Amino acid sequence: MRWALVKVCLAVTTMVVVAFAVPLGLVIKEMARDRAFSNAEREAAVVVPALSITTDRDQLERVVASAGSDDGMAVHLPASDGRAAVDLGRQRAADADIAAVRKLGRASTTEVAGGSALLQPVALSLGTVVIEVFVPESEVSNGVGTAWAVLAAVGAALVVGSVAVADRLGVRMVQPARRLVEGAHELGEGKLGARVPEEGPNELRLAAVAFNSMADQVVQLLANERELAADLSHRLRTPLTVLRLNAASLGGSSAAEQTRAAVAQLEREVDTIIRTAREAKPQTAAAGPGAGCDAAEVVRERMAFWSALAEDEGRKVRTAGVDRPVRIPVARTDLAAALDALLGNVFRHTPEGTAFAVDVHNGEDAVIVLVSDAGPGIADPEAAMARGRGSGAAGSTGLGLDIVRRLAESTGGDVRIGSSVLGGTEVRLWIQLDGREPVRRGHRGAVRRRRRALVGRS
Repeated sequence: MRWALVKVCLAVTTMVVVAFAVPLGLVIKEMARDRAFSNAEREAAVVVPALSITTDRDQLERVVASAGSDDGMAVHLPASDGRAAVDLGRQRAADADIAAVRKLGRASTTEVAGGSALLQPVALSLGTVVIEVFVPESEVSNGVGTAWAVLAAVGAALVVGSVAVADRLGVRMVQPARRLVEGAHELGEGKLGARVPEEGPNELRLAAVAFNSMADQVVQLLANERELAADLSHRLRTPLTVLRLNAASLGGSSAAEQTRAAVAQLEREVDTIIRTAREAKPQTAAAGPGAGCDAAEVVRERMAFWSALAEDEGRKVRTAGVDRPVRIPVARTDLAAALDALLGNVFRHTPEGTAFAVDVHNGEDAVIVLVSDAGPGIADPEAAMARGRGSGAAGSTGLGLDIVRRLAESTGGDVRIGSSVLGGTEVRLWIQLDGREPVRRGHRGAVRRRRRALVGRS
């Protein structure tokens, strides 16, 4: 915007300067010409009184010499009373031009070598005398070059001044817009304290006021959502307490122990949700150096948990790639929650007896966790990845896959849904290991290329 304004102002000012300076320069040139020929007419008028008194050659030569322009003036007397025509001074004009002026009886100018000649006729008793005054080219253009230089300097000063003013105006307009853009980027990155100074032109000032008001509303809405999440989570404590008491009375069987462990884990998850909501911190954050967990260990633990239910439903279970440690920059609880969401979907959306498998592929810069099944598959993977859509079945909220996606994107990876070798659905969880920036939706070309390379090596 700034440079566009400068260019427009430069073009307009240049056109205005040219439109005024060129005609003014031509007028000055014409005025200099008129001034030179007016001086020539005055010089010719000095000789006229002497011609009316005498036509003696010697006297006329003295008159011409006294005018101070003997080399630039000539007097042409006509022939009369048997005397031949007399020419005094240096003749520059052609005889035909002199004869034409004598015949017409009015002044005329003609081009000669080195300038112009003014031919002034004077009617006397002996005939028409023609006075020739030489006007040099330097006298015709005297002062024109200086005038053009002054006009050019004034025009250049006007152009430079207008460009400087336009640049200052552009800065005054661009800076508030730039601050507004920076504030929008900061707010989009999660910096909720980002605000924009309410200054600049009226329109940009109103935009800054609207942006600050929007940011305040966003902060308020997020605060309200956190409080609502905390309140809703707190309401779960009562049914959890009932479940814990009922689980305590189940005895000492393995199923009872698993039930009590599940209730205890559910209580911990509810406490984590309440604390996270109150502290306004993301539930999945990038882990620092040395942090994270062993993905193989977490997979073995969660598969052991779900294997009891799989055995009851007659499902075949297979795991691969969990025989050695696989470190990833993800918190243990977050990976466990993601695996539980994926495995829970298998049990919820496939018939009993459907086999499933969990594979872990460890690469140099990424780890891939594949959860595949032999079920009917997913008809619309894009809709399944949309947060809150769900499958439409009872108890399906559509948040499970979104939890998995946020976990992957927190490391710079992503999640893809495809067809598995078992004939059903395959969910591919890509976890980046080199600490790259999290990817955004619609910009995962590099992730796909790295994924293909890793799968090829695996």
